[in-house]
Amino acid sequence: MCAAPDQAVALPPNTDLNRETVLTGRVLAGGQPVGGAFVRLLDGTGEFTAEVVASASGDFRFFAAPGTWTLRALSRAGNGETVLNAQAPGLHTTEVMVA
Repeated sequence: MCAAPDQAVALPPNTDLNRETVLTGRVLAGGQPVGGAFVRLLDGTGEFTAEVVASASGDFRFFAAPGTWTLRALSRAGNGETVLNAQAPGLHTTEVMVA
């Protein structure tokens, strides 16, 4: 069982976006949210770093170091990936389209 926090919950109140890099987004298929997708975080070399299960509304979140990250979603609706450049602390948002 994954110990990741509930992905639909807002950022923890003590999150300091001036010091922390947060990657967040939503998994979509045909413009509709895909709940239950497995979202994998891959580093700049393509190495697996972490995985969470998207919320019922397709939301996901990772706390990571600044850098270039690949987000790969695997679901019953299909698979997809996107690259997110998060070169500084803050909230970095994207969408992962699956087909």
